[in-house]
Amino acid sequence: MSNEKTSDLTIELKKERAGQIKFAIGFVVVFFALLVLFHVITGGQFLSGDKITVVLLHSIWPTFAAWALCFIFASGYTDLSLGGIMVLGSVSACIFGNWYGYIGVVLGGLIVGLVLTFINFNIFAFTKIPSWIASIILALIYEAIAFGMKMGASTKSLVDTELNRDYRLLGKLPWSFIIMLVCLVIVYYIYNRTTVGTNIRAIGGNADVSKALGINITKTLLGIGVISGILVGIACFMQESYAGRVTVKTGLTSINMILQPMAIYLLAKVLEKKMNIIIAVPFCSFIIYAVFNVLSSLGVPSGTLQESVLGLFIVVFGVIGQMGVKGVVK
Repeated sequence: MSNEKTSDLTIELKKERAGQIKFAIGFVVVFFALLVLFHVITGGQFLSGDKITVVLLHSIWPTFAAWALCFIFASGYTDLSLGGIMVLGSVSACIFGNWYGYIGVVLGGLIVGLVLTFINFNIFAFTKIPSWIASIILALIYEAIAFGMKMGASTKSLVDTELNRDYRLLGKLPWSFIIMLVCLVIVYYIYNRTTVGTNIRAIGGNADVSKALGINITKTLLGIGVISGILVGIACFMQESYAGRVTVKTGLTSINMILQPMAIYLLAKVLEKKMNIIIAVPFCSFIIYAVFNVLSSLGVPSGTLQESVLGLFIVVFGVIGQMGVKGVVK
């Protein structure tokens, strides 16, 4: 009887692996078919070296922000202040980068992203305020700090200054791509192969049951603050290295900075049933930014019209990703 069960399990595992391989092959075929389609739509421009390079470079920093969202949303929490954190982190990367070179660029973004995100999750863990409400308040605070720095007599020039071009190597190929690949391996391992990754997904499924099973909810939430904070910090200095500067946001407009990572996350969530979400994120990031590049090539103005398309993506991917989910969707 035991041998029969083992045999059945082996057969099921083989079928599952075969299905995953088929999906991976199909995904690659569809991915390249989309690239060809984009090339045709743009009149033979998209697959030129310059276009592909621009899309790839532009998609890297949102990949890190989307990975951070993977951990945050997996826990059942929502943090809408990440855009405000990224503004402050990018400003910090610029200021300290101009003062101390590459060490300043990396630590300036990393420390701000880590500290502020960790503060957020302390607030989520030790108060009963719903995370989406608390994060909106925190977003306003972070925006106010950035705006105060921009308007301050002693700090205005620091905020308005671009990052020195001598210190932007991390935003260029191949270095930005290498950093992403290295982090892909690390993030995949943490999310899928560690106790903290398992606990994060467990409390997102049911916090009460997780607590009854002995999972320390507070400790896990603080762990999310550290992991996602590091990822947000990397996104900060990668964004600053690529763009050279960031615009100070007010009136909750900093939320716009995480709409694209959110669309990337939701598209990856759609693929999660057949493909690991951490691996799916970089591909989805490239696809999202390829679409925006095509829209620009077709003359669709950036701003409201392209953001409307992004909003449509978020709604569609969100609906598809929640199909089959019973009960209240968090």
